[in-house]
Amino acid sequence: MSTAVRAIRGATTLDLDDEEHMVERVRELLASILERNNLDHDALISILFTATDDINSAFPALAARRAGFGDIPLICARELEIDGGTPKCVRVMMHVNSPVERSEIRHVYLEGARGLRDDLPE
Repeated sequence: MSTAVRAIRGATTLDLDDEEHMVERVRELLASILERNNLDHDALISILFTATDDINSAFPALAARRAGFGDIPLICARELEIDGGTPKCVRVMMHVNSPVERSEIRHVYLEGARGLRDDLPE
């Protein structure tokens, strides 16, 4: 079966700016993306994280490394500060090798980030 490089988006929010809470929420997000897209660790190419300016306790990549993604290229950046934006939000774009069509990719939005893409199926 042939594969193609696909990008999967996702996001979650934190209830508080705390390192352990960040680790918990990012682990949950990454696990949900893999599960909903029937992917395993070997399919991962790279992960780009962004975080809003109100998150200062830890890098989202720290959470990914603690969850076993340390062999995957990871990078973090700041999200644009937009009036009315979702606070304490971590977003992710995961690049993967996948046999599914682009239209079959399941993007994952959890917690307070669910409203960011309310056009997507659960």
